[in-house]
Amino acid sequence: MPIENGKFYFISNEFIKKYGIKYNLMQNKETGNKRPCYFCFKDRTNDTIIWFVPISKQYEKYKSIYEKKKLKIQHEPLNFVFGIVKDENAVFLIQNMFPTVEKYIDEKYQVKNNDITISRPLQKEIIEKAERVLRLEKRNIHIAFSNLTDFKKELLDSNSLN
Repeated sequence: MPIENGKFYFISNEFIKKYGIKYNLMQNKETGNKRPCYFCFKDRTNDTIIWFVPISKQYEKYKSIYEKKKLKIQHEPLNFVFGIVKDENAVFLIQNMFPTVEKYIDEKYQVKNNDITISRPLQKEIIEKAERVLRLEKRNIHIAFSNLTDFKKELLDSNSLN
C-alpha cells in the first residue's frame, strides 16, 4: 500500500503488541470503530520510516493541558497541534508520535471510499512541529513520550533483516 503524506492510517495490532509497552504507545481500541487513527508523513532522511501522529477528539482536555504548559514554560509547547478533522475539533498529539514501517500499517482511514483530508496549512504545521521535536530529540531534549531515536533505529535494524 503506498503511503501518502498528510493522510490518515491505522496501525496494526501486531505493531502495538511488538512495540507498545516498550515505547509507551497508545493501544488500539476496536469498539465498533477503529481508533486511534494517525496522521502520517514520511521521514525526510529515510523514506522507509513513516511517522504516525495520533489524533484525539478530546479537544478541551488537551487545550487545558496546553494552556497550563504554555504558562509554565513561557512559550508555545510542541506537544499538540489543534485543528479540524471531518468538521470537528481535533488534537494532533505530537507528544505521542512514533515511527513505523509500511508492513505494520493496517489500512487507510476513509469514509465511503474517500480519504479523510485536512487543510494544507494544518498539514504543514503538524509536520513542522513533529520535525522540530525530532531535531530536539537528537539534542537529547525529549518532548515525545517515546525515545524516538532508539525506536527509529530499532525499526530500521529489524526492517533491514526482513
